[in-house]
Formats: sequence, C-alpha cells, structure tokens
Amino acid sequence: MSEAASGVVVGVDSGGSGLRIALADAATGAVLETVVSREPVRTGPGGISAAHFLEQVLPAVAALRRPDGARPVAAVAVGAAGMATLGDELRAELPGAFADAWGVRRLALAADAVTAYAGALGQRPGVVVAGGTGLIALGTDLTSWRRADGWGHLLGDCGSGAWIGRAGLEAAMRAHDGRRGGSAALLARAEKLFGPASGLPGVLYPRTDRPAVLASFAPEVAHCAAGDPVAAGILARAGAHIAEAAEAACPAEPGAQVALTGGLFKMGESLLAPLRTALAELVPRARTVEPAGDPLAGAVTLASALAAGTLRLPEDPALLRLFGVGAHQAVPSAQVGGGAPGRDEARPGRGRKGNGMDAAAESGHTGAEGA
Repeated sequence: MSEAASGVVVGVDSGGSGLRIALADAATGAVLETVVSREPVRTGPGGISAAHFLEQVLPAVAALRRPDGARPVAAVAVGAAGMATLGDELRAELPGAFADAWGVRRLALAADAVTAYAGALGQRPGVVVAGGTGLIALGTDLTSWRRADGWGHLLGDCGSGAWIGRAGLEAAMRAHDGRRGGSAALLARAEKLFGPASGLPGVLYPRTDRPAVLASFAPEVAHCAAGDPVAAGILARAGAHIAEAAEAACPAEPGAQVALTGGLFKMGESLLAPLRTALAELVPRARTVEPAGDPLAGAVTLASALAAGTLRLPEDPALLRLFGVGAHQAVPSAQVGGGAPGRDEARPGRGRKGNGMDAAAESGHTGAEGA
C-alpha cells in the first residue's frame, strides 16, 4: 500500500499558549492521539525558533508514534501564529529536519489563520472570521486568498476582544469625566477590576500585554449590555465591524460559507445578535455555518489532503507554503494589504483517541497574523 493509504500524518498547531500535536490516520484523517505542550515556541532574531520548535515536536511525535512506529509519516502540516512574518527560520529548517527524522517529504507550513480556515470549513470556498484578543477574516475561492484585518490593536482588529474592551474603557472614562457617551455601569466595572479610574493610564500603558488587558474587559461590556445602552451600542458596532471584515474577505460566488471561530464568539447574544443582522445585510449571498473543527483539526486536514494529493486550498507565499510532492506554484493573495474592493465590485494535556477539536483561536491566539 502507498504511504497515504498505510501511513500516518502529523498536524501541529503552534500559538501563544503553546503547542498541540496530533497523530492521525493518513487515509481517513481520524486523529489517533494528541499531545499538548504549554510552552510557547520562542522567537528570536530569526523569527520563530526552529530549534525550540523541534526540541518540543520531535520527541512528542516519537512518543505518539511508538504504538504504530512501523507506519510511515506520509505528510506533516504546521500552523503557527506569526508564520507569515516570523516563519523564515521554520521554512528554512523544518523540511530537512522532518525528512531526516521521519523520512517525510510532504510538508505544509501555514499561518494559523489558514489552519483555522481548514479546521472550520475544510476545502470549501468561503470565509472564516477568527476572533479572540485580535480578529482576522480569511477567505478563498480556492484560487487565491483574501485577508481582511488582523492588523493589531493599534491599526485594526476591529470588533475584537481588545477593540471591545478599549471601547468599554473609553466609555468608562467618559463617565468619570462627565463627558457625553459615558457609561456609569462600565465605570463601576472598570474600577472594580482596575482600581480608581484616574489611575487607569498608569495601570494600562506600561503593560507589554496591553491587547490582552484590554480584551479582559470585553466580558464586562457584555455583562452590562442587557441594561446599559452604551455597552449594547459598543457590541452592535463590534458586530458591524466583524461583518465588514467577512464581507471584504468573502468570495463573490453564491453559496460561499461563513464560519466564526474563536473565544470572542462565546460572548453570547449581546454580540451575536447584531452580528447576525449585519452579516445578513452585508454578505447575503453567503451561508453562515458552525465551524467543523479548530486549527489543530485544520492542520490534520491539510496534512491528510497533502498525503493523498487532494489539497485544493491555494498555496500562497505568506499564508501557505508547500514542500515536496504535491507542491505547486504559489499564487499571490488577491489582497495582502492592498485594500478591499468596493462593496459593489465583483470579488473573485495528552489523551488517547482525542479529536483535537478544543475551542479554536483562544483569546490571545488570534491576532495580527501577517501584519
């Protein structure tokens, strides 16, 4: 039997909270076992450290393969936060390292937004909005990729947890000052969390993790939304921003699918209701669906398709690089920082038998990929 029929594949999801690794049957994509490391891969002058990545992945995969060690590794797919801008060292070293360790030649190196897409929608045309502390929308018509937002909390991530939290804290400070647009309810929640409002700049500005601190206030905005029109208005604007990102990245063809993935969308109806309304208005041609799986499931999907020669998602220099058999000419993204078209334009821990489908894009894992 061929490697694709008799072998296994490896999927890796690397982000700010650590590494998740899955071993799956190459023919079916069924996950056999998973392992989790809570140690994030370090970054250095060369970007994401290939040496630190391999220090964690190689022993973990060796342990996963021990019960089925005779089965060859047919393909590997790695999804990593920061792959687009910080992945040069991984792209230079991982193909040779995996070939030496496992004899595998088929490798996909992807931005975490791509594995989020593959986990949520598989290889169908559509758009996935991944929301947590940050927010990015990624869509494809299976010819090229379209990306919207994901530019970080200073330049974008509109509608994200950090955006909602910042807007809520601004409303709190307006109430503190007696300016219009303030919310006494949000001021009370802010002071309960952070102390006196006058001291908030000193609490927030020195922090190196400001996006996460801002996002920590987003649940407070949701908590107040039922009885506070200012908080409700913030979430309504967030829903509109999220829908605008989906519109910009969604392929023009009728029947495209929209999936929402990440911890942001666990905030409840105070965010989801205005978001559904905005999606119906801005992307009426698309159908909103529940995501099938998370970024680790997406890495397994990529690896299984690469092993079988059935990968349909387009290669892209920044978002999805293929190595070995099955690799093809990269097609540039339709939009990577080039601006969205107008609305009326046509737009082309470790457990046995785990399914690797934890909550996708946890807060802090989804953000400015490729920015």
